[in-house]
Amino acid sequence: MGEHMRLSLDILSVDRGSDDPMHRQIYGALRRFILDGHIAPNTILPSTRSLAEDLGVGRNTVIAAYDQLLAEGFIEARAGSGTWVAHIKQDKQRATPRPPTSGGQLRLSSRGKTIVDGPQPPRSAGVINFYPGVPETASFPFSIWSTLLARNARSRDESLLSYLDFAGHPGLRATIASNISVSRGIDCTPEQVIVVTGAQAALDLVSRVLMDEGDHVWMEEPGYLGAKTAFLAAGAKLAPLKVSHRGWNLADPELPPPRLIYVTPSCQWPYGTIMRIEERLQLLDIAQRHAAWIIEDDFDGEYRFRGRPVPALRGLDDANHVVYIGSFGKTLLPALRIGYLIVPHELVESFDKAVSITGQFAPLILQATVNDFIKQGYFATHLKRMRRLYARRQANFVKLCREHLGEWVTVSENDSGMQLLARFTQPLNDFDVVAAANKEGLDVQAVSINYHSTTPEHGLLLGYTAMDDRQILRAVLALRAAFMRLAKD
Repeated sequence: MGEHMRLSLDILSVDRGSDDPMHRQIYGALRRFILDGHIAPNTILPSTRSLAEDLGVGRNTVIAAYDQLLAEGFIEARAGSGTWVAHIKQDKQRATPRPPTSGGQLRLSSRGKTIVDGPQPPRSAGVINFYPGVPETASFPFSIWSTLLARNARSRDESLLSYLDFAGHPGLRATIASNISVSRGIDCTPEQVIVVTGAQAALDLVSRVLMDEGDHVWMEEPGYLGAKTAFLAAGAKLAPLKVSHRGWNLADPELPPPRLIYVTPSCQWPYGTIMRIEERLQLLDIAQRHAAWIIEDDFDGEYRFRGRPVPALRGLDDANHVVYIGSFGKTLLPALRIGYLIVPHELVESFDKAVSITGQFAPLILQATVNDFIKQGYFATHLKRMRRLYARRQANFVKLCREHLGEWVTVSENDSGMQLLARFTQPLNDFDVVAAANKEGLDVQAVSINYHSTTPEHGLLLGYTAMDDRQILRAVLALRAAFMRLAKD
């Protein structure tokens, strides 16, 4: 196109059925033509009146599109000579985007690759879900919750509308501190409670604040995949703290001096084992000797079906070396994304600032609603009902597994937790079983993904709490069909 060439825009059109406003359509098309070189610099654009007539739109629509292009520097308005395409300096001609190659310059960081390259349990919508740790939602008191939420949403309280409290809503922090002393045996102040967007965010925050790249982290083996990924992404060197059904091997001479020690003592993931008092005291002594931090992940310690919940390790913390992680994702709704840490006094200010910098603070309106839900007694009622329901479902689930799956797995009842370990009775690869189960429309989690240093045990981690009796039977029969499919292959 020549220096003074006038442009015909016959190829430009607008879609009146689109949700995108017409002025945005015109702006977007012209911007794309200019960037791609289809409209050259110094080209005169049609007048707003002329283009409006051609497109059958109001002149103000075209003016709005031209004004946006003008503001962004794509076009110039020259007095007395119309509207021109500006000269946009580019280092090189824009190329058609191509799929990236392994040898290309665009790549993830090493930490990014650690996060995305690890194994991921299946999560598929519209299938039977044996996924562990998923709570029942059909019995949740949504009418009560929605009333409380609407009341807070209408509130003009400054504490709910601003950035005054990064570490959490003051009322919720005080309520957690009060309740957890009774439910988990932890004595703490509201200031020690740091509210974040779920337990995974808490693990990420702990990794950033309490360890440096290259520090050793004792990681349960087998242990929770989400914790492993968070520590590795922060540059940790993982050392396997071996766990069996008999307990934690804290005397392993191959373990290096730790910076962090990650444990799930109230219901070990994935075994469901409870840490004995002598192991707890030994662990606290190790942390004190090495000036290390213990990260206690109490992911479903509220669900104990015989007797009272086991007191948290943090409640025994005379040396003050334990950072406790809790969450409402399994006791209320996973989609809330509200978890919390209880940190020693000397870490309060550091974590308060870290939350504000990382942006891991949960919406204050949701926090206020959780606070109201707890203070008005609805949480205790709901939790009590869920304990009874889950205990009944577990007994039925184990019975059905023994009736229909005994040829392939053994499943035993457990005093706590929202999932059970299914051990294979014959040599099987759990990834093969997962693949076969997917073909039967069933999501299950392989146990082997929870190992990071030693030869894995193969089996399945089966969540039962989110299904009623009819759904549990359907899921068990689907898993039976998956085992039979494998036997034929």
